[in-house]
Amino acid sequence: MSDHSTSDERRHFKRIHFDCDAFIEGGSEEPWEVHLVDISLNGALVSKPAEWKAADGDKYLLRIELSGEEVEIRMECTVAHESEDHIGVHCEHIDIDSAAHLRRIVELNLGDPELLNRELSALVQ
Repeated sequence: MSDHSTSDERRHFKRIHFDCDAFIEGGSEEPWEVHLVDISLNGALVSKPAEWKAADGDKYLLRIELSGEEVEIRMECTVAHESEDHIGVHCEHIDIDSAAHLRRIVELNLGDPELLNRELSALVQ
């Protein structure tokens, strides 16, 4: 069994491929423009900017601007992992409006209300 399938089996939250631009803000740095690769109820995977400098334990704000709308998902997060090309962030806090938009995205992409309910239940554990 590959490492990828093992990590997918341990994953509590289904990743949803979601193609849009976003921004990561943190500290005194200017916001980094990133590309959202995928998102879940518990975090996101984004492209890694060339000038990226992260320190362990740093907190960031991920802003996802939904196209064609004046709607934004705002997720307070920490870096969960990094690779040469991507940054995985873990959601530490999300406001109620952002959570509602994210829930709707997940709901539309999962297509299975029971799976959505299981993921929402895992958030409170």
